[in-house]
Amino acid sequence: MESGQVRTVAPSYLGWSIFNTLCCCLPLGVAAIVCSCRVQNATALGDSTRAADASRTAKMLNVIGLVCGIILIIIIVAIQATSKH
Repeated sequence: MESGQVRTVAPSYLGWSIFNTLCCCLPLGVAAIVCSCRVQNATALGDSTRAADASRTAKMLNVIGLVCGIILIIIIVAIQATSKH
């Protein structure tokens, strides 16, 4: 690498992906974990373009998974609150 170049590292969002898998939305969380691993592999190989693409995908899957999990929790709480007499 030349002295004037700065290499940015794309975030992998692996911790967030694991949280989403365990607490929010299993299918989207697993897909996010796969993308997070792709980020780490691409970064290790020095492929910053592929790492950035996988990072964006992992972030998007995590956001969607978190929103789905929150909506599901709200629905469950609403059903529980209305079913008690």
